[in-house]
Amino acid sequence: MTADAASIPAAPIVYIVDDDPSIRAALEDLLASVGLAATLFGSTRAFLEAAPADAPGCLVLDVRMPGQSGMEFHGQMVERGNRLPVVFVTGHGDIAMSVRAMKAGAIEFLAKPFDNQELLDAIHRGIALDEARRAEDRHRATLKGRFDALADGEKAVMAGVVKGLLNKQIAGMLGVSEITVKVRRRQAMLKMGAKSLPELVRMSDALAIGSWDD
Repeated sequence: MTADAASIPAAPIVYIVDDDPSIRAALEDLLASVGLAATLFGSTRAFLEAAPADAPGCLVLDVRMPGQSGMEFHGQMVERGNRLPVVFVTGHGDIAMSVRAMKAGAIEFLAKPFDNQELLDAIHRGIALDEARRAEDRHRATLKGRFDALADGEKAVMAGVVKGLLNKQIAGMLGVSEITVKVRRRQAMLKMGAKSLPELVRMSDALAIGSWDD
């Protein structure tokens, strides 16, 4: 794969988990009509057994299915840290179930027969959320790579700088000269790609860099 090809964002995928083949087919046709690709599953187990695609996505999940219910499966997703946005669809829902699903992190809970446009709006919202989450993860990974490349002394100075300590205070805590602190501070800023102190602080927050006592 060329560098240009690797930079092209992957097309989003909508995962549909519903035990009714006719519902799956209808949803696939609906998504195709707006240019969205769908991957279909008849159960949560089949979904889990499939290799996840490296692409932004959204999961359309039926609430009541033989075996494991959609609600139970969503709870397991949350526990495992799976952050794929979920849109619930059901023919047997109620207000209490809807509230429970939304509190658990679902982005929408729609009763069958649902309005097609309402479903599409929810799916597009889920895809946008997943794209933003993936972009944030990539940004954090880039920052972590830069931070890991810092020398230990540069990391220590950076930790003091983002806490608002003066060069003199950092020098005293590390047992080095102020000149050394200034040099390490400059190197840390360059290596992190930070053009200002506020930007360096934001990077530190994104990385959740630990305290002096770590």
